[in-house]
Amino acid sequence: MDTLMRSVQKQAGFGLVEVLVTLIIVAVGLLGAASLQLLSKRSNYDAAQRTTAAHLGQDLLERMRSNPSALINYMQDGTLGGGTLGIAPPVACTDATVCTPEELAAYDLWQWEQSLDGAMELQDGVEAGGLAGAQACVRGPVFGASGTYEIVIAWRGMTELVDPAADDCGSASGNYGNDNAYRRILVVRTFINAT
Repeated sequence: MDTLMRSVQKQAGFGLVEVLVTLIIVAVGLLGAASLQLLSKRSNYDAAQRTTAAHLGQDLLERMRSNPSALINYMQDGTLGGGTLGIAPPVACTDATVCTPEELAAYDLWQWEQSLDGAMELQDGVEAGGLAGAQACVRGPVFGASGTYEIVIAWRGMTELVDPAADDCGSASGNYGNDNAYRRILVVRTFINAT
C-alpha cells in the first residue's frame, strides 16, 4: 500500500510538468501561426496593390489608344497622383458630350488620376480604392508621334526593400521613406500609332 501511494504521488507531479510543457509548445505554435497570418496579410496587400497598378496602367494605355491624335496631351512626367490635376476639367467628356481630342485627353487624365488616388471608390464618404502614396509618369515620343509609350506607376509598399532604381518616377516625392525603401514601381510599355 505504501508503494502504491508513492507511485500515485510521483505520477501527480509528473502530470503537472507534462501540462506545462504542452502549454509552452501550444503557445509557441500559436505565435508561429499568428506571425504567418501577418506575413500572409502583408503579401496579399502588396499583391493587390500591384494588380491595381497593372489595371490602372492598362486602362490609361487603352484611353490613349482610343484618342491617338492627342497623345502629346497625355504625357506627364511625375505630375500625376495626389490630386495634382485638381478639380474636374470644365468639359466632362461623357457619351452625351461632344469633345475635342484635347478635351478628352484632359478629362481622361483627370478621371484616371481620381482612380489612381482612390477618389472614384468611396465607402462611407472616405476614399477606399487606388494605391497608397501613388505617383505616375507618362512618357513617349516627342510631340506625341507614333512610337513606344510608357506608364510608370509608383506606390508605397508594406515592407522595406531595396529602392527599384530602374526608374525615378515619384522618387523625389518623399512618400516612400528613407532611401525610397518602401517605393514599388510598375512599368507598362506599348507601341501606339498616332494616326
